[in-house]
Amino acid sequence: MSEINATLSAQNGGVTGADAGSRYHVREHHPEHGTMLGFWIYLMSDCLIFASLFATYAVLGRNYAGGPSGAELFNLPLVGLNTAFLLVSSITFGFAMISAQSKNLGRAQLWLAVTGILGACFLGLEMYEFVELIHEGAGPSRSSFLTAFFSLVGTHGLHVLFGIVWLVTLMFQLARHGLSVENLRRMACLSLFWHFLDVVWIFVFTFVYLMGTLP
Repeated sequence: MSEINATLSAQNGGVTGADAGSRYHVREHHPEHGTMLGFWIYLMSDCLIFASLFATYAVLGRNYAGGPSGAELFNLPLVGLNTAFLLVSSITFGFAMISAQSKNLGRAQLWLAVTGILGACFLGLEMYEFVELIHEGAGPSRSSFLTAFFSLVGTHGLHVLFGIVWLVTLMFQLARHGLSVENLRRMACLSLFWHFLDVVWIFVFTFVYLMGTLP
C-alpha cells in the first residue's frame, strides 16, 4: 500500500490526496465581455424579428379590403407626442449611465425613474391609440393592412413593456447592491436595448405613420 501511495505521490509531483485535487482546481469566473457579446447576439436576433414584420407590412400595407387607410386613421400629432416621449427617454437613460459611471447612485436611480415614467407614457398613448382604432371598427381583423399594423406596432410595444419591467427590477437591484460591477453591466445591456427600441420606433414612425398618410 505504501508503494502505491509513493507512486501516486511521484506522479503528482509529491502532492497527494486533497492537495493534488486543489492543485488542478480551476476557479470559475465570468468571461470578460461575455455578457455584452451574448446580448449583441440577442439584439441581432431581435433585428430579424422586426425585419420580418417590416417586410410583412411592406407587402400588406396597402391591402385595405375596402376599409380605412392609414391616412384616414392615423393621428399624427398624437403619434408625434408619443415619439417625443420615447426619444426623450433615451436621453434620460444616457444621463442615468453618466451618473452611474460617476458613482452617483441617487442620481442614476432618479434618471432611471424618469426614463420609466416616459416609457409608461409612451405605452399609455399607444394603448389609447389601439383602443380608439378598435372602437372605430379598425381592429386587427378588419384588413391585412391593420393586421400588419397591429402586429408591428404591438410587438414594439411589448418590447417597451419588457424594458420597463427590466428597468424596475434593475432599480431594486441598485437599491440593494449599489453600483456593483454586475449592476453596471446590467445597466449597459438595458441601455443598448432601450436605444435599440428607439431606433426601431424611428423606422416605425417613418415607414408606417408618415408614409401611411401619403395618398
